[in-house]
Amino acid sequence: MKSKNKTGSKDSTELVVTKSKLKLLKKQKALIFMSVPFVLYIILFRYVPLWGWTMAFQNYKPSKSFFDQTWVGFKYFKELFYNPAHPEVSREFLLSLRNTICMSLISTVLGYITAIILAVFMNEVKSIAVKRFVQTVSYLPHFLSWIIVTGLVANVLSVEDGIINNILLKMGLVNSPVQFLSTPKYFWHITGWTYVWKEVGWNTIVYLGAMTAIDPCLYEAAQIDGCGRLRKIWHITLPGIKATIIIMMIMSAGHILDSNFEMPYLLRNGMTDEVATTIDIFVLKYGFKLFDFSTATAAGIFKNAVNIILLVIANTIAKKSGEERLI
Repeated sequence: MKSKNKTGSKDSTELVVTKSKLKLLKKQKALIFMSVPFVLYIILFRYVPLWGWTMAFQNYKPSKSFFDQTWVGFKYFKELFYNPAHPEVSREFLLSLRNTICMSLISTVLGYITAIILAVFMNEVKSIAVKRFVQTVSYLPHFLSWIIVTGLVANVLSVEDGIINNILLKMGLVNSPVQFLSTPKYFWHITGWTYVWKEVGWNTIVYLGAMTAIDPCLYEAAQIDGCGRLRKIWHITLPGIKATIIIMMIMSAGHILDSNFEMPYLLRNGMTDEVATTIDIFVLKYGFKLFDFSTATAAGIFKNAVNIILLVIANTIAKKSGEERLI
């Protein structure tokens, strides 16, 4: 009898929970209807295209139907790293992999450091007018498209009338104009600092938001104890946004192979191809210029798989260290 009563009470509890959920859904039906277009958008443009990933496992020929394609397993993934028949493919992919990692790391490190420094600076400034001016100036480049930004960079670093070369010549630091955009050793630094200039203001928003959650009493107590501004920053501000910094680092780990496409593509030339070609440019070349869809798809899948693995690893390390994590 007791077991029957227990079973009956469990069923009645589940029924009550189900009814309450249905009532909640009824109340929120307007929100559900509003979310339908967004769900359809995600399914249509994010999940349906995943069907195309099958090309990486086939000797894909556009003239044949899906059922007539020849399945080759992981052949094209292996050829990205070692292709004795066409060694230029694996060589170009490995170069693009190196360039992508290096440019991403430079942009990520510079972006983190500058965003945190700027956020701390704006948090310490007491003048509202100065704060607004710095925010406006630093946020504005974020709203420019990369095409406009690369055009500005090309003009600023131009050999003939670029402002940087004019300044260097007038100051006597160089004897002739520097070929910034045609010298491979400058390319990664140009892309890195351009990313900082464009995104640093926008990236500070997250850190400034985290700083508003810090208890002002901590600063007052530190003031009474005789702490200066640097000590307050080191012992209160930075520890206060530590969780945000770690979360942002974990999220960035999932984008290591997602280096900016537009800027390297638009700024590169014959002199800088070896340091400017990224995985996205490699995919574009082999997919749309050489019509080697299988190789291009394999490279795209490899990039996404590595990003997911790095995201999971970074999240696991944060979890085992007792820090904030995404999951």
